[in-house]
Amino acid sequence: MNKELVPRKIVQYLDDYIIRQKNAKKAIAIAIRNRYRRMQLPKELQEEITPKNIMMIGSTGVGKTEIARRLSKMMRIPFVKVEASRFTQVGFVGRDVESMVRDLLAVSISLVKDEFRKSNDEDIEDYVLNEITKKILPPLPKGVTESKKEDYKKSFMSMRDKVKDGTFDDKLIKISMPDKKRNGDSGAPLEMQEMQDSLTNLMSKMNNKQNQKEVTVKNAKRILIDEAVDNIISEDDVITEAIIRAESGMIFIDEVDKIASSSSSKQDDPGKEGVQRDLLPIVEGSSINTKYGMLKTDHILFISAGAFSMSKPSDLIPELQGRFPIRVELEDLSEDDIFQILNSTKNSLIKQYEALFSVEKVGLIFTEESIKEIAKYTYQANQKVENIGARRMHTVLEKILEDFSFEADEKAGESITITKEIVQDKLSFLIEDEDISRYIL
Repeated sequence: MNKELVPRKIVQYLDDYIIRQKNAKKAIAIAIRNRYRRMQLPKELQEEITPKNIMMIGSTGVGKTEIARRLSKMMRIPFVKVEASRFTQVGFVGRDVESMVRDLLAVSISLVKDEFRKSNDEDIEDYVLNEITKKILPPLPKGVTESKKEDYKKSFMSMRDKVKDGTFDDKLIKISMPDKKRNGDSGAPLEMQEMQDSLTNLMSKMNNKQNQKEVTVKNAKRILIDEAVDNIISEDDVITEAIIRAESGMIFIDEVDKIASSSSSKQDDPGKEGVQRDLLPIVEGSSINTKYGMLKTDHILFISAGAFSMSKPSDLIPELQGRFPIRVELEDLSEDDIFQILNSTKNSLIKQYEALFSVEKVGLIFTEESIKEIAKYTYQANQKVENIGARRMHTVLEKILEDFSFEADEKAGESITITKEIVQDKLSFLIEDEDISRYIL
């Protein structure tokens, strides 16, 4: 972990993408920095210090998920988001809560494999080029003279250079197609997953000869990368590193309020408390059996989030409440907040749409007044229909740009300016008619 990533810099990074929510950003920045601090301590003391898990309370679309997601990208740590409402107590229909840990490990494996792949780029390219060249150039017969071998080497390298520069990109060759491997969790019991994997591997070996396919050299360059990775990078090294990373990863449990049982609903939803009790040992720290080995959850950072509009955090079982000692309440978005999200954040929706239109060689321009008007209508829709925060912007912008987007391919070389009047024309009647706005906005 980068020692330069102090809490203030973490918050500054998050400020580029998320408006307001200072308390939530600060709490998470401290939690992340404490990971670095812990790693500098003696081993025996490290084991005693567990992450201070965080509970974020706030309406939909105020930035809860985005804060966690952006942070995981910044830190390059394994991250998964799960919805608590999808888990059920053992004995009820649903996914086993341990699957979130196995999903985290799958993400960690992909992350580590990607890093290993980048650090072995040259070896991987050499492998791919050599394999393709072997397909194009017939092999030498046995018992040839040394001079013939030298000539063959020169021919091979000459052919390899041509494969690399694209001379043979359109040539068809036969290659073995890779099996589609899945590192993720299917939701089935671990024993069943292992049985499925064994059966898949057996069928793969049996069908090896049938798995040949004729493809262009250009496509073969892409397809053979996975084979190269498997041959060059040690899977054991990847798994070992991935487990270490996953044990310090981040799990974001959304909709945790949906498994909170108020006194009036406890009898109606017996599975809710069961889910909480199933979550408890994982959040407290336990060893989870995965198909790659045991994974400890003691130092995973758990961030839970919920709107708590129909319940409150105190409706969770006391033991689970105690495992989320840091509580932060996120503020609802004002009209000005929505304007700032559209106008000031990095990779904002406005910038995304401008980039999409640029593919068609069309310039898309939003005036400042039009962005203010979009913010106004987004805020009004949230007040009138249901408050889904910044998520409402997606629907509003799609409604404004629908016709322009449909005709964009015919407008190459032109510019489209979105004015305040255009926004009003597209949205005013929708906002005024509450029945329509419920379905359209």
